[in-house]
Amino acid sequence: MTLRLEREGAIARLLIDRPERRNAMNQAMWELLPVLVREAMEDDAVRVLILASATPRMFCAGADIGEFAEKSGGEDWRVANQAAIRASQYALAHAPKPVIAAIDGDCVGGGCGLAIACDLRIASPDARLGITPAKLGIVYSLFDTKLLVDLVGPARAKRILFTGALASAEEALTIGLVDELAVDPMTAAMALAETIAGNAQHAVRSSKAIIRRILDGQTDDDAETLAMFRDALTKPDFAEGVAAFREKRRPSF
Repeated sequence: MTLRLEREGAIARLLIDRPERRNAMNQAMWELLPVLVREAMEDDAVRVLILASATPRMFCAGADIGEFAEKSGGEDWRVANQAAIRASQYALAHAPKPVIAAIDGDCVGGGCGLAIACDLRIASPDARLGITPAKLGIVYSLFDTKLLVDLVGPARAKRILFTGALASAEEALTIGLVDELAVDPMTAAMALAETIAGNAQHAVRSSKAIIRRILDGQTDDDAETLAMFRDALTKPDFAEGVAAFREKRRPSF
């Protein structure tokens, strides 16, 4: 199986498992990924999703270029491939629960596209990240490109896309392409996920939804976001949080 979903308490792991091709994503994998993301989102026990490789020292080499070369002459395949890639990144970026990418090893092309669609990214010190359309004659979609610009800004996004160069983990951290470096990204991602999972999930998910609105261009409150603020005060999480504060104990959400 090239992609699989594992669960450990409140944390799910979506693992890329195609080591013989450096975890390169083929059409079947692009189509399966949003299905597995949706499965994790619909599981009430899951609070955080981690995207990672099942094999150490390799995150994802990107799209399967061999498949591209074989099938890209067909218009129907090109349309289906574009739709599947977009659906995968959209599923991660718009997932209602937090998604963390644990990046161990190379994270290139479509693999980097998946990572930047996640909420947070933790990379190993020897990771390399890059988006390489200029080296392949490929044009990235506006949605892909906006994810990158949102993280690193337009000038750095241009440099990444125009050169196709791979950034070291340190450089990626400096420019905001990743958020943290860790010798063992999965262990660090699990620790972060456990911290997030222990907080009030209504607050976490509402915060993610509001940040997504901002990234999508909303600049002020509307009736729905104002209601999100007011309604939070009626939720069980608020009652538990206040009670725990008053009783000087850790809240149990």
